[in-house]
Amino acid sequence: MTRPALQTVPTTVPPQPAAPAETATHAVDPDRWPDVARVPRGPLRAAVAERLLRRVARRRGLRVEMPDGSLLVPAPADAPVLRLHRPEAFLHRVGATGLIGFGESYQAGDWDAPDLVGLLTVLATAPETIVPTGAQWLRRLYVQRPPAEELGTADNARRNIHHHYDLSNDLFALFLDRTMTYSSALFPEDPDGTVTAAWDGLPEAQHRKIDRLLDLAAVGPGSRVLEIGTGWGELALRAAARGATVVSLTLSEEQLHLARRRIADAGLADRAEVRLCDYRAVEGEYDAVVSVEMIEAVGRPFWPVYFRTIDRVLAPGGRVAIQAITMPHDRMIASSNTYTWILKYIFPGGLIPSVRAIDQTTARHTALRVTGAHGFGPHYAETLRLWRERFTERAAPVGALGFDQVFRRTWELYLAYSEAGFRTGYLDVQQLLLTREEDAR
Repeated sequence: MTRPALQTVPTTVPPQPAAPAETATHAVDPDRWPDVARVPRGPLRAAVAERLLRRVARRRGLRVEMPDGSLLVPAPADAPVLRLHRPEAFLHRVGATGLIGFGESYQAGDWDAPDLVGLLTVLATAPETIVPTGAQWLRRLYVQRPPAEELGTADNARRNIHHHYDLSNDLFALFLDRTMTYSSALFPEDPDGTVTAAWDGLPEAQHRKIDRLLDLAAVGPGSRVLEIGTGWGELALRAAARGATVVSLTLSEEQLHLARRRIADAGLADRAEVRLCDYRAVEGEYDAVVSVEMIEAVGRPFWPVYFRTIDRVLAPGGRVAIQAITMPHDRMIASSNTYTWILKYIFPGGLIPSVRAIDQTTARHTALRVTGAHGFGPHYAETLRLWRERFTERAAPVGALGFDQVFRRTWELYLAYSEAGFRTGYLDVQQLLLTREEDAR
């Protein structure tokens, strides 16, 4: 049965120029992007998705523009815009797999937004209210469970890390600053608390973040430091420059090679060692354990072993400083067994924790306790803005590295989606201090 055409309303504002042909109709490699190339068919689910889209547009004040310039529902001219190029494909994707389909529809070029972050910020505000309370059963139609092969076991973890961090050091160098730091910076703040962020200040802001974490862990001359999650080596370099001896662990071969080279070039190879090693296999005793935005990749079933490992190698009187992306506890619980677009295409196997979950895990499984916390979510929003703008500006060099249009749209959506999460407060980033109970007596 053929569905009738979408009922729309004429716009009172002149239609916007059509998106470039590449944006709206770019080719999708079915071998590389099978679920983006394939449009699922399900008329009933598509009809449900259409009703939901109309409701969201009205309730959230969205301007949903059709290919002919008409509007799905009446909306003011200054409302955030979701511009549909292929409405039927969009509705069938969303009807089949919900937010995964929403993301795949963007990857395929079914829709665009002149202000992607602005649109996603509206959608990320109170996301639990998008589907009406009485219709939550609809989640069963599209919610998937994370696949077993992405669970963060020792065997799977390297493959999960490889999926993201071994794409290409050259790719990351195109949009990161010269410190090659891929985590939230800590910018200066104006007297009213406004974050002051600019590209030329990003390296200093990254060093400010790293130095604050090292201070939290009391890293100084002679400190024995374990870093879980090397990145490209900037924290190890800063710690070694303080006179510490550093062992840094990574599962990314690309990061391993570049971090080792950067450390050697700085003349600090006698103080900082990078190992290709799973955190569970680490041995030794350390005065300080530091980890920046690595716990998100561990996975909830493995949080106990992660913290038990830290507790096992921490010397008496030692300190642990962790930087972690966090979310509210109730949202973490609600999403903890849900396969999301981010897990499918960006960070397989992970889960963003809540501070409460970290408190509970350490209390049940270790002698460690969270004794200090500093949140700075707005700083991450600005960090992501700078990365996103840089990534978008460098689309041609990204393509020259062999990354196709679907990949570039995937990462544009990932960076914009993450930025929106921090702007709404749905996500936060925390620097946490953990110490042992007996050390506080």
